[in-house]
Amino acid sequence: MTPRPSRRAALGQLAAGSLAACSGAGGSREALRFWAMGREGEVAQALMPAFERANPGVRVEVQQLPWSAAHAKLLTAFAGGDLPDVCQIGNTWLAEFVALGALERLDGRVATSAVVAPGEDFPGIWATNIVSGRLYGIPWYVDTRLLFYRRDLLARAGWDAAPRTWAQWLSAMEAVKALVGAGGYAALLPLNEYEPLLTLALQQDDPLLRDGGGRGNFRGPGFRRALAFYEEIFRRDLAPPVSETQIGNLYDEFARGYFSFYVTGPWNLGEFRRRLPPARQAIWMTAPMPGPAGPGAGIAGGASLVVVRTSRRKDAAWRLIEYLSRPEVQGRFYALTGDLPPRRDAWNDAPLAGDIKAAAFLDQLGRAKPAPAVPEWERIATEMQSVAEQMVLGRLGLDAAVLEMDRRADRLLEKRRWMLARGAGAAP
Repeated sequence: MTPRPSRRAALGQLAAGSLAACSGAGGSREALRFWAMGREGEVAQALMPAFERANPGVRVEVQQLPWSAAHAKLLTAFAGGDLPDVCQIGNTWLAEFVALGALERLDGRVATSAVVAPGEDFPGIWATNIVSGRLYGIPWYVDTRLLFYRRDLLARAGWDAAPRTWAQWLSAMEAVKALVGAGGYAALLPLNEYEPLLTLALQQDDPLLRDGGGRGNFRGPGFRRALAFYEEIFRRDLAPPVSETQIGNLYDEFARGYFSFYVTGPWNLGEFRRRLPPARQAIWMTAPMPGPAGPGAGIAGGASLVVVRTSRRKDAAWRLIEYLSRPEVQGRFYALTGDLPPRRDAWNDAPLAGDIKAAAFLDQLGRAKPAPAVPEWERIATEMQSVAEQMVLGRLGLDAAVLEMDRRADRLLEKRRWMLARGAGAAP
């Protein structure tokens, strides 16, 4: 039985068909290939007519890749010499493709650009594009994690404002737990998501990797402190030891008070507004992540735009990146996707300027910190969370957990240590 395509899928097929039809026209215009992922790839096509009018000699061919297949597609295209001219790339993938020698350095172009302004971007986000002191990407949209919370239940528990420190957060969670009783919890920290624990870890001064990124540093005092705090939330029965897949409908459970604090990202601004009824919109709010002694750091996430090193159209590729970096274009991109702009001056206009629930993201992004810039990081983070889950479930103690995290990280970093020992660890 053939499944009926969704409306979005049908629209995507229509757009792809229109794009294919357009690609056959264009005369002598220069064809610039641009790969973008998911919803961003779908929306990017709508931004191209204005760029093409300003650059009449260029025709942009946008190819949309599903996120689930994007990483493998990029690696396959690199191996086959078939990468596009411009590409969207996840911030945690950048170091891997720099190590492959796939990306063009952009330091010189930024130095002479009248559009790309490093001082306007959030510093932590900009830093995700720097590998071994060299710039390889320009932020396209940003992502970080912070608190979504039930302001009504928090008020009933005696708190008139969101907690700002770890100690306050524990006290607030205890108060909420006492209010909701045995049938509910204070927080949801899904055991299959590494981002909450990584957020707590980035609030420490200690680096997550040591020896030039060649070994794990999970047994260091900073990460131990973060992991101990994470464990305490579960030990006090303030969060259920479950994965997100074990929650039937996250938004319904939040609305009924099964949990009141949720560490999540900007896409949920739109989801909470769509999935909670109008009468329930006043019950929730956002707040910066509590830190050890005040509002703490968060993950510098999102995606960037890169120029492929083998492109024969690098000047046109750079002009496209400059166009997508303009504050007014980033504002339109946000209106179409909900993706937050990396330039702070793009936050001065509607609809972001008047959105009180987005304001916490502006605050949090000012303290965002990049994860370690090594190609193996995503795999290390997954192993980190796997071990943390074993600890939460009582199968490992804190001391054993940090040792096991270091052991797994060191195994994944073995090739990197070999390269560093031979002076081959620097970016090209």
